[in-house]
Amino acid sequence: MRNKLMAPAHGVSNPLSLDLDHILAHTEPGWDELRGGRLFITGGTGFFGKWFLESFIWANERLNLKAKALVLTRNNMRLRSEAPHLLGSRHVEFLHGDVRNYEFPTGTFSHIIHAATTSAEETFNNEPALAKYETIVDGTRRTLEFAARCHAQKLLLTSTGGAYGPQPDDVMLMPEDFNGAPDITRPVSSVLGEAKRVAELLARIYSESHQFEAKICRCFTFIGPYLQLDIHYAAGNFIRDALRGNPIHVRGDGSAVRSFLYAPDLMIWLWTSLFRGTSGRLYNVGSERAISVGELASMIAKISGSQVIFENRAIDLPTSSSAQYVPSVHRITSELGVSELISLEESIKRTLSFYRGQFSPN
Repeated sequence: MRNKLMAPAHGVSNPLSLDLDHILAHTEPGWDELRGGRLFITGGTGFFGKWFLESFIWANERLNLKAKALVLTRNNMRLRSEAPHLLGSRHVEFLHGDVRNYEFPTGTFSHIIHAATTSAEETFNNEPALAKYETIVDGTRRTLEFAARCHAQKLLLTSTGGAYGPQPDDVMLMPEDFNGAPDITRPVSSVLGEAKRVAELLARIYSESHQFEAKICRCFTFIGPYLQLDIHYAAGNFIRDALRGNPIHVRGDGSAVRSFLYAPDLMIWLWTSLFRGTSGRLYNVGSERAISVGELASMIAKISGSQVIFENRAIDLPTSSSAQYVPSVHRITSELGVSELISLEESIKRTLSFYRGQFSPN
């Protein structure tokens, strides 16, 4: 399924305006840090990246911040096809390069968001484990070197809940003090988590030796506009099936348990972590509302008027993740005052509405 951008319906200038107002309303005090400043972003063209850019541009215009963002990208063709308005923003510029060896831009940057990793599409297409490891570890070190060079004050590293390794059956919500680790006997499925653990270590080392704050967020599972529909994300696949008017297909038995935080709430949590999080401290980012994949499919089917087909195939791919993947978010909610504000049902409705109103499947 290819997505073709269409004009916003009913004269609305930005179909995400409701969500962007939501983000700004819950982050507004922090934005003054960026007034007149420069922000450097890696990984600015993926799911997280597009939301970072949308919310940055929205805050910039609404608060007259006069801030600039420089976005590192290997290829901005995805933005050109999916969100061309981000390319045309006067608040954003792009630097072409590979995260592992890009040429450092000149000048100072007060804040850095390091969200780059290998793309979800590359993972879906069986990217070699070593290439993934090198991109994450070498790319993080390169960006930390740049943070030291440009005298950054704060850096946000987006890590993964996969860094904890498999979630035990008796741990319903994964806490930050869980001392697990990825199963290195399964290199393909563990490389992301293991590489991110190294990235976290590097961030702590560099922040201590170069006196900048490093905020580390282990991110779990999310839903919302810009979620890729045609790769290995169950929620995206189910929404794709519903948009096509087809039955929703669940490949396995639907028993795997996940949780889904809506992308605008995700942005509130990440921007708040960048602005106010404690340096070097782990924060889980995600929803505590556990739901099986089968239940998720049924929920999307009910909201969209579709049906569900369970294929009940035994699936044990090299990239398979654990049966349970749900975080405890007590630390971030209690320390930083964020919360899950938009329900999963409403998240599904808004995501379906976005794709129906903005994108047409070919």
